[in-house]
Amino acid sequence: MLESVIHREGNTDAPKYVAPEVSYLLDRIVNVCFIGAPGETNRSWILVDCGLPGSASKIRNAASRLFGEGSRPAAIVLTHGHFDHIGAVHTLAHEWDVPVYAHELELPYLTGQSSYPPPDPLVGGGAMSVMSAVFPRRPIDLGRHAHELPSDGSVPGAPGWRWIPTPGHSPGHISLVRDSDRTVVAGDAFTTTKQESLVAALTQRAEIHGPPMYFTPDWDKARASVKHLADYAPSAAITGHGPPLRGERLQEGLRNLSTHFDVRARPAHGRYRDHPAITDGSGVVELPPPQVSATTVVLAGVALGAAIAIARGIGRDDDRRHTEELERLKLVTRDDMPAGATEGNGAGSDDVSLVAQQLSSVTSQVDAR
Repeated sequence: MLESVIHREGNTDAPKYVAPEVSYLLDRIVNVCFIGAPGETNRSWILVDCGLPGSASKIRNAASRLFGEGSRPAAIVLTHGHFDHIGAVHTLAHEWDVPVYAHELELPYLTGQSSYPPPDPLVGGGAMSVMSAVFPRRPIDLGRHAHELPSDGSVPGAPGWRWIPTPGHSPGHISLVRDSDRTVVAGDAFTTTKQESLVAALTQRAEIHGPPMYFTPDWDKARASVKHLADYAPSAAITGHGPPLRGERLQEGLRNLSTHFDVRARPAHGRYRDHPAITDGSGVVELPPPQVSATTVVLAGVALGAAIAIARGIGRDDDRRHTEELERLKLVTRDDMPAGATEGNGAGSDDVSLVAQQLSSVTSQVDAR
């Protein structure tokens, strides 16, 4: 039987195989994808998503490995515009002079019109959920680079692929599918690691889960999107978070997630559990009231402080390396920040504090654009 977890280790700076003409790069806790045959000529491949802030150099280097030094894509396609998927988009769109495509309902968040719905940091029960309270959600403005995806479902620069709407995690979330072999680039419609957990996010522990709970404002649409993908029965899938999976494990896991979505994926409580954020082509229209009491405010503050403190403290067994990395982080520009990951498909414990530092600092980096 084919290996269900395609690979989980190796040089994290090198792109890795998902399926024919599909590779991915792990940028700390999020994946970016390259669609195109290795060695393709200039403008004959596309980039899907753009990682965290500071990832431009890493993405450029991976593209050079795959397609040759100085090669540029035909387009950048965004599954959605959350901060961890658009970190290098300004830099790359400008340097490569390429269009950036997204669903029309995602454009308000990419053209400066609207902030995303607020996160729900008390769902999911993990440190990543708690830290989402400080994650950026303000819009960016891609200006002339922003374009609406073709209404016929085609993917610019990627013959044989089509995009399908998979909303819920964000209003205009999409996934990419290739019908010839049923390969899927799923964004955050579902994940293959428990993204609410900081440890799972860093170690890339392979498990099929729903979209990240803390940033999902419409659970009914998210459930319908997972069912759509489960019914498609993909042969291989790469998601925004977690290692690529394929074969029986992937298909059975998706079916199980779809069948038991309200138990396994939808949070037991929370702001959006039963009442979604209302959005349209202009952005957010109406939000359900936050489920806040004096007790939850205190607990959230304590939990947030504890999560960040724990994350920053885990790596102190190697104080010298930690200090050096933080000094480098202060000195380099946004797009030359160190990746902060050791050999392997996830980060070691001595990288946790650096990643937490980067995650808690990206607000100013993204919002200042």
